[in-house]
Amino acid sequence: METTLLPKNKLNRARDLFIFSCYTGLSYIDLINLTLANICIGIDGEHWIKTARQKTEIPVNVPLLPQAFKLIEKYRDDPVVSNQRRLLPYVSNQKVNAYLKEMAIICKIEKYLNFHLARHTFSTTVTLANGVPLETVSREASKMIQQVMKPEETDNYINHELLKKKRKRKRHYHHL
Repeated sequence: METTLLPKNKLNRARDLFIFSCYTGLSYIDLINLTLANICIGIDGEHWIKTARQKTEIPVNVPLLPQAFKLIEKYRDDPVVSNQRRLLPYVSNQKVNAYLKEMAIICKIEKYLNFHLARHTFSTTVTLANGVPLETVSREASKMIQQVMKPEETDNYINHELLKKKRKRKRHYHHL
């Protein structure tokens, strides 16, 4: 779905929001509320999203992966997005979910798609596949991590685990 050419601009915009959430784990409302002020350089020298969940006001700090950063860049010069002072285009949650159903048909995806599925995709595909331990992902997903660790400790730990996995992959491919 990420690379499929879609016939309508509205589908492309909805897809981009969904894909951005897949790479960040942000809920619809938290993604829609992002502004340039939420992007900063983290302790690792990389771009991070720093915000708070609207629903709970719990701090959220997420590394901005290259795929998500490209989506922000895609809309940087979009006049509507700029005028609204957003990072990404506004499409209502109801419309995004309706468009996801259309995209599923176009892409021949038999699974029921809705925006919340993107957060689960982040948990399973991005974090677990990159070596972040299950207990860290579970705590994050259940919103309990802030009760156990300070946000900056969470950043350090997740960043450490991702870097460890990246180094391991480099060593593996270096020896091939």
